[in-house]
Amino acid sequence: MALTEETVQDKIEIVGDYKHVQVRTATVIKRDGTEISRGYSRHVVAPDASDITGESTEVQAICNVVHTDAVKAAYAAHLAAQETE
Repeated sequence: MALTEETVQDKIEIVGDYKHVQVRTATVIKRDGTEISRGYSRHVVAPDASDITGESTEVQAICNVVHTDAVKAAYAAHLAAQETE
């Protein structure tokens, strides 16, 4: 009876006005090749993330496309406006 654990990014979504990239990671436990458990975790990559090198190549590619200079500037303005309230 062999137990194995596999981690996969099974869902990547672009959400909101500022193109946040939401990543869902599934941790799958298998016994003899049959899935017996699955758990999820999520994290979000905001357009102000200066270092995305820790993300998967797929997430990096998506961020490089959707986090344009215009989106980054709009998000920075949004954050600045929230600080002055």
